[in-house]
Amino acid sequence: MGAEVRSGDLFVFYGLLKQGAAGAPPWLDLAGAGTFGTPCRFRGRMVDLGGFPGVVAGETLCHGLRWRVRDAGIVPEMDDFEDLTDDPVKSLYWRGLVTLRDDAGAATGEDAWVYWFNQSVDGYPPVVDGNWPLDAGKTRK
Repeated sequence: MGAEVRSGDLFVFYGLLKQGAAGAPPWLDLAGAGTFGTPCRFRGRMVDLGGFPGVVAGETLCHGLRWRVRDAGIVPEMDDFEDLTDDPVKSLYWRGLVTLRDDAGAATGEDAWVYWFNQSVDGYPPVVDGNWPLDAGKTRK
């Protein structure tokens, strides 16, 4: 279901997993299993999937929030929420690394795990500024 995540690794959350996001899964104790950090940017192309965002490869500077893993035991629950499965064709998302960037687009020297959208984005509107609003989310599951 993806590469191994270790304690101390960084994630970048850009949608429903962002701290304070509407539609966030209440059963995921992200504050207990890690530490929310500062905003960051990463390159991709964000789309509105109807109440939650997805990011695919692209060059837009997308907005995200750093989260440092303290207890990697939460990662299977996060993967489940993101519909990441052993089937690379059917998974809604896949987990991979991305280079974090500052507001000007320069690499910060940090890499973080991110959930990339794994299905077609044809017909979905772009999130032009790459910044999913905290109040825009709807519960997915």
